[in-house]
Amino acid sequence: MAVKSAGRVKPSQQRSSKASNIKLFKNPKVAFAFALLLCDAVLVALIIAYVPYTKIDWDAYMSQISGFLDGERDYSNLKGDTGPLVYPAGFLYFYSAIQYVTGGEVYPAQILFGVLYIINLGIILFIYGKTDVVPWWAMSLLCLSKRMHSIFVLRLFNDCLAMMLLHASLVSLLHQRWHLGLIIFSGAVSVKMNVLLYAPPLLLLMFKAMNIGGVISALSGAALVQILLGIPFIMSHPFAYISRAFNLGRVFIHFWSVNFKFVPEPIFVSKAFAISLLIAHLGLLTAFAHYRWCMHEGGLFKFLYSRLDPIKLKLALTSSFSLKKSYNSHSSIKVLRKEYIVTTMFVGNFIGILCARSLHYQFYSWYFHSLPYLLWKTPFPTLLRVMLFIGVEFCWNVYPSSLYSSALLLCLHLVILVGLWSAPPEYPYVDNKALTEDKGK
Repeated sequence: MAVKSAGRVKPSQQRSSKASNIKLFKNPKVAFAFALLLCDAVLVALIIAYVPYTKIDWDAYMSQISGFLDGERDYSNLKGDTGPLVYPAGFLYFYSAIQYVTGGEVYPAQILFGVLYIINLGIILFIYGKTDVVPWWAMSLLCLSKRMHSIFVLRLFNDCLAMMLLHASLVSLLHQRWHLGLIIFSGAVSVKMNVLLYAPPLLLLMFKAMNIGGVISALSGAALVQILLGIPFIMSHPFAYISRAFNLGRVFIHFWSVNFKFVPEPIFVSKAFAISLLIAHLGLLTAFAHYRWCMHEGGLFKFLYSRLDPIKLKLALTSSFSLKKSYNSHSSIKVLRKEYIVTTMFVGNFIGILCARSLHYQFYSWYFHSLPYLLWKTPFPTLLRVMLFIGVEFCWNVYPSSLYSSALLLCLHLVILVGLWSAPPEYPYVDNKALTEDKGK
């Protein structure tokens, strides 16, 4: 009898579920999102069928994968047409699976990446729906980028897979699944390290959402993913793997820079320029964290002190040895608002984009899907938001990039950043009433 009653759904729960479903399908954003997915799926199919594939990195990927599958574990010997392998081990596993499914052929790979494009778009639309920042009609901007369709289905870059995993991890964070989110985030990093641009705002969010024990356990899980994926290479040639897969000092070719083409090449490749951009990056992150993201806690340094108070730190570290206690201790931490999570993550990444020494064409995927959200977080009028979006898209479609297009792109980025700074700081936490309503959904 106990088993039967446990499996029985109460009438009130059934009515609540039906009401939620009816409310969901009556939401114009949901219907519009499904329509966008359907229309974009048709567009992707037409692009694959009628637009010629552009050979850039796919052959190099397949050469690197072939070496790995043939038993090569020395990263210095894994090379392709475009040079040595410079991505972490997750790239090899994912693209080995892709090669197995597609046979290494371009056309089936395009179909697979078309599916990944639609999945990624669906995840982004889900995030937009959860935050309710962008009006329903503006979500169509996500489907209007010529460059983004090209990056996914005509060039098959690994950036596509990395960003899809990043967006999936963001969905986990929105549902307060921080440990799962960190594992998926680590998987995204293992495909391409640009995902680390999200690491500073993510770490701040973790300190707000969990105690120190929870932060340590989540970071440990993320580190474990990297270790497990890299074991075959770490055990055989550790220096070659770490120096190539996690090389943060690479200097890109000036010709391919979309954002700093107007900077003379001798300055572009100099260490002084790189250090200046790094200082600007860290300074902007600190300023936003202090005056925007942590304003309601009295600023960044006061917030960090409150979280790293020696007594609290000792108690949190003690409790972290017990998984049960660690999870129970999370309940005393306030729940973060979905909009605050997305805003902090997207703005933190955008600051990294602004300060990146070189953005190649495929790097547009690093922040394109956040653009409408960021623009609608600014206090600008709607017409200016749309014009800024069109301007950014225009700059990314100038090939090859010029002095004027790169200078214009930097100016547009700066205007967006000023708008984000001018927006009022968001309150980070969910109140008890909103939390109860959210759990009932």
